[in-house]
Amino acid sequence: MTTATPTAPPTSPAPPASATSTPPPPDLAALAARHGLTVSGARPTLPAYLRQLWSRRDFITAFATAKLTAQYSQARLGQLWQLMTPLLNAAVYFLIFGVLLGTADHVPDFVPFLVTGVFIWTFTANSITAGTRAISGNIGLVRALHFPRAALPVALALQQLQQLLFSLGALVVILVGFGQLPTASWLLAVPALLLQAVFNTGLSMAMARIAARTPDVSQLMPFLLRTWMYASGVMWSIDTVLGDRELPQPAALVLQYNPAVIYIDLVRFAFIDSFTADRLPPHVWAAALAWAVLCGAGGFLYFWKAEERYGRG
Repeated sequence: MTTATPTAPPTSPAPPASATSTPPPPDLAALAARHGLTVSGARPTLPAYLRQLWSRRDFITAFATAKLTAQYSQARLGQLWQLMTPLLNAAVYFLIFGVLLGTADHVPDFVPFLVTGVFIWTFTANSITAGTRAISGNIGLVRALHFPRAALPVALALQQLQQLLFSLGALVVILVGFGQLPTASWLLAVPALLLQAVFNTGLSMAMARIAARTPDVSQLMPFLLRTWMYASGVMWSIDTVLGDRELPQPAALVLQYNPAVIYIDLVRFAFIDSFTADRLPPHVWAAALAWAVLCGAGGFLYFWKAEERYGRG
């Protein structure tokens, strides 16, 4: 008798390798793009950024006006300090430079010359100082709301322009009181101040980015601005220095093309008769335009490049 050999049960064929492998992950970037999703806080393109900034123009104006109104709200004299601060500075400079150092003996119409220089310099200095606090001083707003961050330094620069326009009334009274009657040349102050406003806004935006990354810059800024002021002919005449001393050519060029000197000279040329009589060198208007374009466009691009990093450090 024979014994049957048991046979193994039939086995199913092994599945193909492709059936057991993990499917590749989807392309998340393509998937997000297909559904219209973008990275939160990503920097928009430059045209889109400009459109966003323009759409916030009402916010920029309201923010600047509110800052200007609140600036001296705790002081008893309130908004009068907008006039008194540059006037008190001018009085101190007149005492030291005009009386003690005798600068007034070498500069015709020294009081209009000095007061105009102080007001125009203050416009630039305050715009730069405000720029250093544009991000760090509004960090809660930056982290809570989504908006183009350039609105902050632009609004603060606009605040300084509003303050200058408010202060020009006092400047006009002083000029008339010292014999500088209005003439057609006064209209030249309008394009000069507009070019300076563009220049100041560009610097404000550049300083906003630097100070957002390195807050200690705001502590250093008063020393840098004071040094710049003394080299800008606010209380003494650049032309007198260049005429009396033989400066090295590079130093003379730095003084002549110093943007603060350029804008101060343009406004003095517009307002002061003795300055108008001397006529401006041919390079001044071209240099004013070049500085405005260079700093205005350059500062904006420099700030926009770091748009996605503001408020994240």
